[in-house]
Amino acid sequence: MIEVKGITKYYGSFKALDGVSFHVDKGEVLGFLGPNGAGKSTTMKVLTTYISASEGTASIGGHDVHVFPQEVRKRIGYLPETPPLYGDMTIEDYLKFAGQARGLRGSELKDRLETVITDCGLRNKLKARIVELSKGYKQRTGLAQALIHNPDVLILDEPTSGLDPMQIVEIRKLINRLRENRCIIFSTHILQEATAVADRLVIINGGRKIADGTVDELTARAADVQNVRLLVKGADASLAEPLRNIENVQTVEMENGPTDYGRFALKVGGGVRGCRAACEAVSELVRNRGLKLTELAPERLTLEQVFLQLLRKGAVDTGPAADLPAQHRPKSEEKPSAKTEADKTEPEKKPAKTAEPEVSADLPEDPDATAAATRVTGKPTSSENYSEKSPSETAWEHNTTIAGDVPQSDAGEFDDAFETARPGDLEGGTDTVFSPKPPDKEGE
Repeated sequence: MIEVKGITKYYGSFKALDGVSFHVDKGEVLGFLGPNGAGKSTTMKVLTTYISASEGTASIGGHDVHVFPQEVRKRIGYLPETPPLYGDMTIEDYLKFAGQARGLRGSELKDRLETVITDCGLRNKLKARIVELSKGYKQRTGLAQALIHNPDVLILDEPTSGLDPMQIVEIRKLINRLRENRCIIFSTHILQEATAVADRLVIINGGRKIADGTVDELTARAADVQNVRLLVKGADASLAEPLRNIENVQTVEMENGPTDYGRFALKVGGGVRGCRAACEAVSELVRNRGLKLTELAPERLTLEQVFLQLLRKGAVDTGPAADLPAQHRPKSEEKPSAKTEADKTEPEKKPAKTAEPEVSADLPEDPDATAAATRVTGKPTSSENYSEKSPSETAWEHNTTIAGDVPQSDAGEFDDAFETARPGDLEGGTDTVFSPKPPDKEGE
């Protein structure tokens, strides 16, 4: 259902995403994890056609997000980190509006309203204005609008943010019910939540994917060295040396234990498999020496330890990279081309100066301009600087008139439109003229 291949996103010379690839199958729930600024929201914005990628491809339901954005939008339900709500509307009116915007009418709209209101627990707040709701109810309302058209793909950015424990449990149950006929991808900072709902986890850091797999697979990858507790009845310090000779055992330390018992702390390498083999060898060694094994316990890494360990392994420098493509390098880093002897003898011709304003290469690229060019060509494109006027199909056009029938589209005329009104300007019309000068008080 979701296929991402080598997605890269530049903002000027800053690489927000670096070759991210993953897939999500139908009926699967994918947890998307990473620290703040890792690139989670940027990835979701690419998948939802909100912005375009500089490099790479992504498809949803077989439709490329760059070539067929409208088809992709029909098939996804999206809950961004900040829900797209209208504060002056009631929940009921807002969900009707969202359903109608998705093309639902009549009995179909009524049935979907009933379903999402029940699933998201909104029935007792239907007539309340959204601006008056708590954060938890706003989050649930945003989730309801993502579900209103019964999409095949759900993309949820922090879906349980602001919810109390009981609401979080209900959302988990809802996601488990929805997974049967859909694929779901959600980002979260709560590791327990991810493991409770997700079939698989993808962890990104510094714009790069550093891990992809189930919890057990990620634990095995993170646990290069594990601590093992050993308690043997009748053992003394002489057992330490044979323990050190076991394969994958790195260190052995004897600790204080109960009377007539020997307690040891082992560090074992080789990952999960190496630790398992070492434990079997320890058990055999104790038995061959005629001792009684009381405790042999590898310490399982917590979710937090697994997460932090993987982040350390996959840590990258997110500063200006030397391997940036030429079109994304700051101008100060570009190397001048070598000159031939003939070029050195000829006087250099200085080009005529133009009045074009200089634009910093550190500015982000214009996502609208990039997306528009991508949709036309069918290939991901990049733009080094902001364009003067975005050609995006969704760009906001200045069609309104502020004062004196002056359109906003011209920068110079826009400034003139805010001049202080002069006597006679309002004759023959009732349009309001905006003026920075406060009106004179009556009687002055």
